[in-house]
Amino acid sequence: MVRIDRQEEGEARAGKVEHLSGRYGRIRQEIARLKEMDQALADAPDGQISLTDPDARAMATSARNSGLVGYNVQSAVDVETHLIVAHEVTNQGFDREQLSPMAIAAKAALGRDELHAIADKGYFNGREILACHEAGITMTVPRPATSGNAAKGMYVKADFVYDAERDVYVCPAGEDRTYRYTTEERSIPIRRYWINGCKTCPLRTNCTTGNERRISRWEREDLVDDMDSRLGRDPDYMSLRRCTVEHPFGTIKAWMGGTHFLTRRLKNVRSEMALNVLAYNIKRMVALLGVRGLMRAMQG
Repeated sequence: MVRIDRQEEGEARAGKVEHLSGRYGRIRQEIARLKEMDQALADAPDGQISLTDPDARAMATSARNSGLVGYNVQSAVDVETHLIVAHEVTNQGFDREQLSPMAIAAKAALGRDELHAIADKGYFNGREILACHEAGITMTVPRPATSGNAAKGMYVKADFVYDAERDVYVCPAGEDRTYRYTTEERSIPIRRYWINGCKTCPLRTNCTTGNERRISRWEREDLVDDMDSRLGRDPDYMSLRRCTVEHPFGTIKAWMGGTHFLTRRLKNVRSEMALNVLAYNIKRMVALLGVRGLMRAMQG
């Protein structure tokens, strides 16, 4: 009996060693795979790798740490007809570099010499706004609030009024902040304004924690000032944008069943989206002109 017990113990020990050896080998393989992936991730230009679709990328969403990976669909929609006049699919996670390409494409599709385009604050970008202006396109984009001063009960840049004739900023205390020098931030010329009397100002605690409050101004910030003025005169611009551009997206998503694209790779996803846009525009034209009216328009 003792001999049999020892034999069984030896067999069990051998089986356990074999099992652990197999697991050890698989772990080593997984470590090697992860090291290769880590190197590939370091070599990737944008620091991203998608295992299911090589062209898909992480998208910026309002949900924190959402981890949404996919594609960024852009569209320009006509206010009067609600037709999609231009669209694009990219794998860039943010919208801020898509403003001028979409606005210029819409202007060309409509065949207009001038165009007024409205976008949300996610598209706010100085270079893009300037590119639209140079292309004869008037942009209305809200300026995003990037300062945390408002939450602290302190003055924000909007509280400082720019006097273009004198090239000064008038602070809430009524003092002029004069131009000091020009610098560059990401190849954009930025002008600096401040005054030396902030230390004795009674409003200093509501303005700055430093020795003086400095104001920065982009050389073409007059374009941004014009946009702020338009939004101040007609705050319904953003409601108009939502009612116009969100409707086609909602319709197409309803057709898709609220799911993801059925294809992979950027080229294929672009084709899939183009078919969706075509179907939407045809149905929209049928609603506007009727089937016979649409056929006559196509024949003409």
